[in-house]
Amino acid sequence: MTEFPHAPTPAFLFDLDGTLIDSVYQHVIAWRQALSGLGIDLSVWRIHRRIGMSGGLFVSALLRETGLKLTTEQIDELQTIHGDAYTEQIDSVRPLPGAAELLSELSARGVPWAIATSGYARTARPALGMLGLPEDTPMVTRDMVRRAKPDPDLFLAGAALLNVDVRHAMVVGDSVWDLLAARRAGALGIGVLSGGYGREELERAGAFRVYSDPADMLHRLDELGVRQSD
Repeated sequence: MTEFPHAPTPAFLFDLDGTLIDSVYQHVIAWRQALSGLGIDLSVWRIHRRIGMSGGLFVSALLRETGLKLTTEQIDELQTIHGDAYTEQIDSVRPLPGAAELLSELSARGVPWAIATSGYARTARPALGMLGLPEDTPMVTRDMVRRAKPDPDLFLAGAALLNVDVRHAMVVGDSVWDLLAARRAGALGIGVLSGGYGREELERAGAFRVYSDPADMLHRLDELGVRQSD
């Protein structure tokens, strides 16, 4: 009987904020504080709609809406102040339901995965402890790539870290920026609602499946082709 080659085991590339940890609104408040410090008053909803983009693009997009101009140095300062303000709130950040269990189950099934986040290491790495993960967990942060989302660099770097073809990976994210970056990288996109974007928005951005949160995704891994034998 002729044997044909197997498809490779799928790999997963996870966004962090709003996907594995419940931190989106802490980031929103931190950005609002940073912007207010420069006399820029923006509604919370406008800030939320940009969470998940790279910090530089995030600031540029918000400033375009206000008609204001900032120097590169001021934008860098904003990002530093945001990091400080977020760190002050980090004790209120928690893992999303099922996040640690989902990662543990994928590892138990031999499915490779990595975290790829637009956050800098300073604000992202404390999440490893929250999730019960070791310090050597595969993670790509903003510091490690030239451009962040919606550019594909983070997910391309995550796939390289796992030594897998990004076309055989699935990107899990809570924002349209995650899914746009996934499409540009050539990966399948999976959306989660735990960051505040709606199902239709995520589907329009390219999500072929949308789950409520990591716990919901864990219970439906079969829909993603993840088998017990993997």
